[in-house]
Amino acid sequence: MDELPDERQTVLRARSHLEEWTASARAQAYAELFEGADPLLTADERQLLDSLDSALERQGGDGVWGTDQYGIYTGGTTSSDAALGVVCVYHPQITADSVLSGTDELDDETEERLNAALWRYSERVATLVEDELDEFLRRTQS
Repeated sequence: MDELPDERQTVLRARSHLEEWTASARAQAYAELFEGADPLLTADERQLLDSLDSALERQGGDGVWGTDQYGIYTGGTTSSDAALGVVCVYHPQITADSVLSGTDELDDETEERLNAALWRYSERVATLVEDELDEFLRRTQS
């Protein structure tokens, strides 16, 4: 009888797919949340966020898009038997310290809307990655 791989091996194999799953999930989450019929941000707010991302990158930073980070953890509350889950371990955020001085377009309300949208985006990505993880676990346990 073939033994099921132990949890450690399963996690290591799943983590080897994490970058691929994350890239796909980012594209899907962006399309769902920012390009759909009811986007989280206005076109002007999305343009502002993209401008801030570019400015931060020009300053030598990582920008905003793509800086979110995800991890696979054990003991989660997923529907899988292995009880593995996905969590966003770093949510990108715009702060007064992170933007160029003199950016008049970023008032407190706009900053909060951008950060709330980035949070929802990151959480949606985590959910989509976890869906991929669950599918991976179903395939490997079959």
